[in-house]
Amino acid sequence: MRVAALYDIHANLPALDAVLDDVRHAGVDQLVIGGDVVPGPMPRETLARLLELEIPVQFIHGNGELAVLAQIGAKDPGDVTYWGTTSGEPLPEPLREVLRWTMQQLHPDYDRVLHSWPKTLRLEIRGLGDVLFCHGTPRSEIECFTGLTPEDCLLPIFDELNVQLVVCGHTHMQFDRMVGRTRVVNAGSVGMPFGQPGADWLLLGADVQLRHTAYDLATAAERARATRYPQAREFAESILQPPPEAAMLEAFTRASFR
Repeated sequence: MRVAALYDIHANLPALDAVLDDVRHAGVDQLVIGGDVVPGPMPRETLARLLELEIPVQFIHGNGELAVLAQIGAKDPGDVTYWGTTSGEPLPEPLREVLRWTMQQLHPDYDRVLHSWPKTLRLEIRGLGDVLFCHGTPRSEIECFTGLTPEDCLLPIFDELNVQLVVCGHTHMQFDRMVGRTRVVNAGSVGMPFGQPGADWLLLGADVQLRHTAYDLATAAERARATRYPQAREFAESILQPPPEAAMLEAFTRASFR
């Protein structure tokens, strides 16, 4: 069985369509969508594309979906944090606006779909063994770590999972590393990768392949700008010129495990 893992699409439909072309050419049997399909500039169109695929698709939550669901269920959407809870510090207004807009695009048509996604997913893949898919870490959608995070900080999270491989995302940067006895691979981001422009994803089969798909960045940026997404201009710029990976590694290192 060949499985494609697509993470952090962020409603970048042109990037998704380019990756799906590569997925078809790779003879993939199943897709795993690893969370954060939203927010982003084309949320309805992106979800519709994924739900109409003929290839079997399984989804897990990211913090983006949980934040949107929290908006739908909150008495006061202004109290909802970016991570999908109604506790903690209030969001900056630009992020509130992004979540409000995304909720308005998806509610009520996609409420049931988003609610149905689990936190994690386990699959057995010949050649790799038992594989656990999560968004941030197996215990949290919002925990972030990178290929540089010290192993001793991660062992309590990964050592007792009894799987051969964990696939994660959330930080938008690919890596392939060991944590104790467990191989941990980050799928990167389809829609908002840090570092090289394009779209990153994983192909899982006899082994793990870190994949990168090139697509028409200028046209994608133009399509993003043409939407009513509150941060359409910034999103379009990130398509053309993503933040440097070194800068983001430094930022995530400060924010991750000590």
